[in-house]
Amino acid sequence: MPLLAVVARALLGDPGVNSGGSALGSASSNTPINDQIDSAANLAHLVSTVLPGFVLNTFGLAAGVLLVVLVAGVGSAWLIAAYDFPGRSWLARLLVLPLAMPGFVMAYAYTDFFDASGWLQTALRQMTSLKIGEYWFPEIRSVPGAALMLGLALFPYVYMLARPAFAERSASLSDAARTLGMKPHKIWWKVTLPVARPAIVAGCALVLMETLADFGTVSYFAVDSLAAGIYRAWQGLGDQTTAARLSLVLLAIVGLLLWLEKAQRGRMASHGRQVQPAPRVALRRKRAIAAALFCFVWVFLGFLLPVGLLFKGLISQWQAGELSQGLKFFSWSINSGLLAIAGTLIIVPSALLVAYACRLNSKAWVRAVALFATSGYAVPGLVLAVGLLLIARQLDGLGLSWVRATIILVLLAYLARFFAVAFQGLQAGMQRIAPTMDDSARSLGASPAKVFTKIHWPMLKPSIGAATLLVFVDCLKELPATLVLRPFNFDTLAVVAYQYASDERLAAAAAPALGLVLIGLIPTIWLARGQK
Repeated sequence: MPLLAVVARALLGDPGVNSGGSALGSASSNTPINDQIDSAANLAHLVSTVLPGFVLNTFGLAAGVLLVVLVAGVGSAWLIAAYDFPGRSWLARLLVLPLAMPGFVMAYAYTDFFDASGWLQTALRQMTSLKIGEYWFPEIRSVPGAALMLGLALFPYVYMLARPAFAERSASLSDAARTLGMKPHKIWWKVTLPVARPAIVAGCALVLMETLADFGTVSYFAVDSLAAGIYRAWQGLGDQTTAARLSLVLLAIVGLLLWLEKAQRGRMASHGRQVQPAPRVALRRKRAIAAALFCFVWVFLGFLLPVGLLFKGLISQWQAGELSQGLKFFSWSINSGLLAIAGTLIIVPSALLVAYACRLNSKAWVRAVALFATSGYAVPGLVLAVGLLLIARQLDGLGLSWVRATIILVLLAYLARFFAVAFQGLQAGMQRIAPTMDDSARSLGASPAKVFTKIHWPMLKPSIGAATLLVFVDCLKELPATLVLRPFNFDTLAVVAYQYASDERLAAAAAPALGLVLIGLIPTIWLARGQK
């Protein structure tokens, strides 16, 4: 619904609707604008000046993020799934913690740490007696810096989906390759990795769409990405139609990348039949230490260090006597938890239903509907929010203006935004179930519902658990749509943290940001209890 509203606005325009400032809650004139003329002029100006740079920066940002998540996510997932080493069980749980850290909060924390006035450069100048400008230091406010921040925040997507795929790999395949004289590194590259590829691709697709839709991190780092251009058109030019048209460009890029991946993959498919996973190999001495350090580095950079910096800001605020948020913190936490739980209860069953429908019916129109349903993840949250606001205006004429005063619009935005998170993981899990199992059950007279409950459900539990965790944490961290669509005086931890951080009040943002981490830890610990 919101995506169709945005597409209609992009293609048809709306000369009777005011500028986009009212959607953000700012003051705006009641005089309609000449939408067709202004939007055409604004779009032509963007195409002739900054749009090529937006596209190049967007591709560069996506490539950098994918590099980080592939190294961190796939490497950690393989080590945790295939080997035993000191601290493995703890690291298996800790590697998902960066999911609870919003990218924009991590960006603020690291900027405060790496800036010229930060602790790191200050210590460097004290040790070397150099002054600012007399030494080279990497610039954190850049495309590589933004890619690193987003990669550290998003690599658990790949880790959570790749780890079950590696853990459920068939030992017989590796044994067969070994008996044919294949070396270990070739076995991993030609046998193990292709089996886990659907899960890895699903995680990378989620990371890619999240990266293209990110605004908080790139705006603070002054990176002119396509998402930043959408927001600039919306807020700076006050032109919803131009922003909607730029959103279609963003959707086209995502669709092109996904189509290229699918075309390159061709008709490859892999399924596992064994119940018992391949045994883990015990590492000794230097290899055990290296594996533990590799996994710990990503835990430290993606969670422990930024949390430590937030704690430092919280302590400094407390020492200055400015920690006066009081009972509001609990209200923000309850609101955040309510929205996250409600969104998860709607999204995960919906995604499971659509994924199972795609398994039962492989016709082109079913796949097209599923692809369309997942495309909302590539749209910035604010774009979806304004699409819902356009729909809400039509509901006002039907006497349903009360909808705006509830969380219904927020939950609809979550459904459009995060449906792909659950669907991609569940679909990857179903692809690991051999179709012959369905055929055998159906030949014995089992209905599709019975096949699902007796065969698919037990085998999908790890994927369902991972999808539930990802959706819950994503709903918890969602900022733009919540900021625009939430009822009056209904603040969440993400909204408050962003408001403080955008005002450069990192110390004040520490408490709500740490609250996000704490609430996100609850489902993480619950889902990790049965993991070994």
